[in-house]
Amino acid sequence: MKNCSYIFILLSAFCSLTLNAQNENAAIRRGNRYYKEQKFDESQKQYQQALQQSPGSAAANYNLGNAQFRKNSFEDAAKSYDDASAHAEDKDVKEESFYNKGVASIKQKKLDQSIAAWKNALKLNPSDEEARDNLQKALTEQKKDQQQQQKDNKKQQDKKQDNKDQQKQDQKQPQQQQQQKSRLTKQQVEQLLKALQQKEKDVQDKMNQNKMKTLSQPEKDW
Repeated sequence: MKNCSYIFILLSAFCSLTLNAQNENAAIRRGNRYYKEQKFDESQKQYQQALQQSPGSAAANYNLGNAQFRKNSFEDAAKSYDDASAHAEDKDVKEESFYNKGVASIKQKKLDQSIAAWKNALKLNPSDEEARDNLQKALTEQKKDQQQQQKDNKKQQDKKQDNKDQQKQDQKQPQQQQQQKSRLTKQQVEQLLKALQQKEKDVQDKMNQNKMKTLSQPEKDW
């Protein structure tokens, strides 16, 4: 049984379950001895040696996970607990493996994995108060994270929309300026028409003058 509880911000202690199976080999026994002496490097080596002899040993995988956890190798510990739960035939060992995986996962700030692990632990042992408390705390934290994520997403979307609106406004300004330039007042239009009429009159007068000049010249004397 576990003799510790996970507190969401502080892990005051970690559960150490020493499995004493009838067929426990010498490497596991040595590993357990080193573990009790807090010589976690040595204990890890012994458990790994045991796994070389028996890869499907739930005891070796579980105790290896404990040694790795003590060394702050939380990712490796979580994998060892996965292997332990996959090979464990004993219901209590399987449940303890799930529970400890939840703790190893939360140390890595992997909320989803810890929640899944504690749910699995409770399926095997619904009366596990520590797993239930930890699951509730993790779900509460997950909800807070989701709410914060939604707020961040909304801010990001609002920012994108503001940028789009600004881009549209920037595009409209040159068009508006061009439209303003292309629009002539009534007075400007009248002045332009008068100028064109005067120009046309000047051209016509000049043509008439040239014509008169041509008619007034004498014919060539042969």
